Amino acid sequence: MRRNLVPLIAIFGGITLILVAISMQGELGSFLSISAFVIVIVGSFAALMVSYPLKDLMAVPIIIKQIFEAPMDNRKEMINLFAKLSKKSRREGILSLEDDIREVNDDFLERGIQMVIDGIEPETIEDILQLEMEATEKRHSSGQKIFKSWGDYAPAFGMIGTLIGLIVMLSDLNDSSAIGIGMATALITTFYGALFANLILLPIANNLKVQTEEELFTREMMIEGILAIQAGNNPRIVEERLTTYLSPSERKENRNVNENMETVSENG
Repeated sequence: MRRNLVPLIAIFGGITLILVAISMQGELGSFLSISAFVIVIVGSFAALMVSYPLKDLMAVPIIIKQIFEAPMDNRKEMINLFAKLSKKSRREGILSLEDDIREVNDDFLERGIQMVIDGIEPETIEDILQLEMEATEKRHSSGQKIFKSWGDYAPAFGMIGTLIGLIVMLSDLNDSSAIGIGMATALITTFYGALFANLILLPIANNLKVQTEEELFTREMMIEGILAIQAGNNPRIVEERLTTYLSPSERKENRNVNENMETVSENG
């Protein structure tokens, strides 16, 4: 799986820009508050523990690691692979693909081709692979929901911090220091809640959603290719059908690559 450091760079860049903006208008120290951090971060996570089973929350570190992996969008490589497998299958028979599946670095694709080799009915293969896709979607949606909920809870606890600060401030209006502390706590917790939710938690939830959509779309293309190979379709037809899963720019790029390969082959 390819690494994707863009989310980490974006989060770091966003925080850096905010800190620079703060330093241009005032002192950074005035925006640091352990009590506000505890209220927002620890409080929202406590609410999260009430909302989800512990086994789901234990997977949060693994989910965070996933956002630094590139989405599964290697569809151009998949088209070339299916074109190669289709040609070999028509030339040497389905059983000749036995050696090729050992080189496939995707369990879903390997399983599908193996079922084709085993002679399983097309409808059964499609049903099994569709069920696996549904299981994958459900598994991935768990992580999305966790971070989406956490992103909803953080601003809410920021508001709780605001109320705590106002209560502290109003409890003793004669003490000017208490008024200052209370107002600072009220504003900083709201700031922490909004920042934590909108720069980190909700973007992570959206990132996971996009990754899931990309993976499922690529899986759909794989199913199409697997069934086309089993049906013994012409390799050119297989390639054209799978090309519909590419964007216009990717189609153009893929067509140029194929034309260059054909030119080299003719000259050779």
